[in-house]
Formats: sequence, C-alpha cells, structure tokens
Amino acid sequence: MPFWVARTEHNHTALALHCLAMRNYECYYPLTYEERIQRGRRVVVKVPLFINYVFIKAGLQWSDARWSVGVIDLIMGDSGPACVSDAVVNEIRSRERNGVVQLPERPSPRPGDPVRIWRGPLAGLTGLHAGMRGHERVAILLGVLGCVVLPKGDVEAV
Repeated sequence: MPFWVARTEHNHTALALHCLAMRNYECYYPLTYEERIQRGRRVVVKVPLFINYVFIKAGLQWSDARWSVGVIDLIMGDSGPACVSDAVVNEIRSRERNGVVQLPERPSPRPGDPVRIWRGPLAGLTGLHAGMRGHERVAILLGVLGCVVLPKGDVEAV
C-alpha cells in the first residue's frame, strides 16, 4: 500500500493527526532539528520536515482522509490521490535518530568560493564568498554592488 500526502491546516497538524488516527489511518509526520534565535540565545528545536504535510497510509478509502478534521486536501493525481512509494518514506525513516530526521550538513563556503543568492531581493545573483560576519551573516562580493552582507541561509555554494 503506498502513502498519500495530506495538506493540513496551518497550526492544526496535531489535530489532523489525531483525527486521522481515530479513523485508523497510519500517519507519518517526520520532524527534524532547526537552530533558531530565541530571546537572544541560539536554541535547537524540533520542527516539521514538511510543514503542513502528512504522509497517510490506508486502503482504498481515501475520501474519509480527505474530509478529516484539520486536513485541507490530499495531493491529487489524475485518478485519485497521488501516491508516494514506500521506498521514499523508508528513505526518510532511515535517516531518523531518536524520532528525528538527521539532515546532511551543507558545506560552508570558504572565502573566494562562488556562491548563489537564492532568497531575498537579490535572488539569482552570483558572487564570491568574502567571509562571515556576526549574527550568522555572510559577506558576498557582487560585481556591480560591491560587498553586500546577507543572512547565511540566503546563499548556497555553487
């Protein structure tokens, strides 16, 4: 039996999981760790791997899941819910440690490495990594603008 994907209401995923479980659906809601700044301190919190999306495994009765409390809709294909193979879900589960999916670390660019800005008003531009600044900011050398400082999450190594 393949998995389906349900989109849940914002901040109502726990309710959707509860209601789906009461209807005997097997649900999988993968979590991962994320670093955040809270009250001036760096903390690591559990967050959903896919925000507002839940994997559901069941037989042919998908309409009950589609209209369950907290569920907005199922991701649909041509003739019904789009299926996600067991191999995809098993791959995600294989990366879990203590109930939390461990994602691979992105390599941090070194000064002089080419980088691409992928988020924000400068998205799509490429430049050279010029080093790190305080508060998780990255300095990027752009040809036209000179040096700009951006959040670390807005750039990726090319």
